[in-house]
Amino acid sequence: MKNQTTLDRFEIRFSGLGGQGIITLGKLLGSAMAIGHGYNVTQTQSYGPEARGGSSRSDLVISSEPISYPKTEYLDLLVALSQEACNSYYPYLKNNGVLLVDTGAVKQTPSNVFIGLPFTELTLEKIKVPQAMNVVVLGAVTFLLPFARPELIRKALKATLPPKIHAINMKAFSLGYNQAKKTFVEPVAQWQGSEVVLTAMNGQEVEDRDLTNVEIED
Repeated sequence: MKNQTTLDRFEIRFSGLGGQGIITLGKLLGSAMAIGHGYNVTQTQSYGPEARGGSSRSDLVISSEPISYPKTEYLDLLVALSQEACNSYYPYLKNNGVLLVDTGAVKQTPSNVFIGLPFTELTLEKIKVPQAMNVVVLGAVTFLLPFARPELIRKALKATLPPKIHAINMKAFSLGYNQAKKTFVEPVAQWQGSEVVLTAMNGQEVEDRDLTNVEIED
């Protein structure tokens, strides 16, 4: 394995509604980070009583070192795919953390410092399979995380998902990855120890932003 980025502790929360594949999304990325990339990873999840439409979240802690506490405490990256999720979980984001939203679902953000893509719209227009939205999100997140290697994420997708849906999910992953690359230009976090530079939606750098430190449903 080549040049693994050293991570002290990096916390991610995927959040949205039941039926959006949030738990699957967390498990896919967690598996890829652990098995493919060789990191230590914990994955925890929570979802409301309703099978669809209730709140849902999946949390990951990723580290090069053994993880002493498995649950998220201070989020480095919050992915919010519903307005409710954005409102509920934004307070858990580090002051220097990154908020990524579905711009079609999240109309009002608690801060004007965020990045977003119209994940639902993109999926319906380009993939035409609503259930593939979580993999579109996975593609975008893979681009935004400088320690994530897309070839290893694709390998994890093929290993985890049934062969009959490989083609559509590879297409969905590529859509999210390429759209993020086109929109954001650079990964959202240029990892240099604990120093991070954010890239806003227009490609302009946002200054003075640091990050300290950086397991299927539906």
